[in-house]
Formats: sequence, structure tokens, C-alpha cells
Amino acid sequence: MKRTTRLAIALSLNAVLTVAQVIAGLVAGSLGLLADAGHNLTDVAAIAGALFALRLSMRPATREHSFGYHRATILAALANAAAIMALSVFVVVEAIRRIGHPTPVDGSLVLVVAGVAVVVNGGAMLVLRDGSRELNMRANLVHMAGDAGASLAVAGAGLVILLTGRLYVLDPIASLVVAAIILVEAWKLLRQSSDILLESSPSGMNLEALTSAMRAVPGVAEVHDLHVWSLSSELHALSAHVVLAGHPSLEAAQATGDLVKTALAEPFTIAHATIELECERCVDEGEQPCALDLLPTSGKDPGQHAHSRHG
Repeated sequence: MKRTTRLAIALSLNAVLTVAQVIAGLVAGSLGLLADAGHNLTDVAAIAGALFALRLSMRPATREHSFGYHRATILAALANAAAIMALSVFVVVEAIRRIGHPTPVDGSLVLVVAGVAVVVNGGAMLVLRDGSRELNMRANLVHMAGDAGASLAVAGAGLVILLTGRLYVLDPIASLVVAAIILVEAWKLLRQSSDILLESSPSGMNLEALTSAMRAVPGVAEVHDLHVWSLSSELHALSAHVVLAGHPSLEAAQATGDLVKTALAEPFTIAHATIELECERCVDEGEQPCALDLLPTSGKDPGQHAHSRHG
């Protein structure tokens, strides 16, 4: 099943569920249900954004966007995480207020609707689970898992209220559990998507092993000025300077460069590699070898360099 189809199914399930939870939450007077509905509403917006971003990322590269639109999915994940964190703060504030002043809650209605939400969110999880590491898909899968756990907490509170006819304070407490689950997962997504946008080294990438793989290619004497970053959660890019042994011919140097790219492509999921081949190591007086000084002369710190990727 295509990822776009998976997202479209999950979007439909969550849209219907959100409407049902809002109506039931208002009728039952349940903050827990309304909090869960609010979370599902952000999921509807998030999945819609993810679906749009995924389709955008499939567009071919252009002259203006030479790497394509792969970062669209990361922007969607970042916006998703930020929206959920903001909603969670609102739920926490309202829950604290209600803990001090509990209001009557229809436990039976809360139990039924929250139970249905557990089933729907569980079904959405199965639809979205495709075994990929793509951050956009993982973000929505995590949200569905969080929704299922949150709905389970709300259903538990509804069951106790139904059996006891009181303990209404459990409803806002359940909403706090929902908010805590959401905040933890949203923070993880926010950090991961920010790392990609800041072009940090990909999570889990062993740079020492990567450098060793490059040096193991016949004809490679040294590797330096290495940079690895992510185009998306699944696509990585690399630039490096490779010093060749023995001053080879242009044809031999090109063949060595191709071998280096092949050694990186599958084991390290490097989708785009820019290799600058050298017969002698380039040296710069600044702190970084091969750095290119692009800063204007006026008002510049001595020795300060702007580093550019070669290619």
C-alpha cells in the first residue's frame, strides 16, 4: 500500500473520530474526551499536512530546488510537533483548574466513546505502520500510538466514574496523562526534525566507520573536510575531500571517486555524494582546512571563515 494511501485512510478515520469526540465530550461534560478530541484534531491537520508534504516531496528537482522537495516532510513534522505541544499546554492548564473544581461527568458515554477511539486509533496505527524510518510517517504513527494510549486512559477514568458514580476528578487527571504522553513524543519529534533542518550529522550515523570505508577504497590516501547531513529522514548527503595516492591520471582519479561513492551509497544510505579529489592535501591558515573565506572584508573577525560545501 502506498504511503499516500495509508495517510489518506488515517486522515479519514481521525476526522470522523474527532467530530464524534467533540460532540460526546460536550454532552458528557468530559475534559478528557475534549482533550483527546483536540489531540485528534491536531492529528487531522498534521496528517493532512503530511500527505501534502509527501506528495510535494515526490516532485522532481528543479533549477531553483536542485535537491528537490524532500525537506517538505521535515517541515510538516516540525509544524506537527509544535502544534501538539501548544495544545498540550492548554490541556494542562484546564486540567489543573478542573482538579480544583471537579464537575459531573457522564462516565458511560466517556467509556463508550473513548473505547471506540482506542479501536480507531489502533486501526490507524496498523494502516500507517510500513516499517520505514521516514520521519514524517513515524511522526504520524507515534501520534496514533499516543492517541490510543490517551484514549485508553480516558476510558479507564470513565469506567471508574461509571462504577462509583463519583470520583469526577479522574477525568481531568486522565487528561493530564494524555498531555504528558503527547508532550514527551512531541519533544522528540521537534528535536529530530530540528536536527535535520540544522543539517546535523544524521542520527545513528557512524562517522568513523564511514571514513574508514572511504579510506579502504584502493587509491585513497586520506579523507578530510568531511560533512554529512540529511535531505530528509531517509536520504543523506555527503561532501568530502579525498587525497589520492600516486598522482593518478584524470581517468584513474574519476574511477576512484566512483568507487568511493559506491562504498558509501548502500551501507550508509548516502543518496548524494560530492567528492573533491586531490593529489595533495589542501591547507588553509584558518582553523578549518580548505575553508573558503566568503565574508565581507569590513567588520570581519580576523581568522573567521565561512565554510562552503564543494561541488
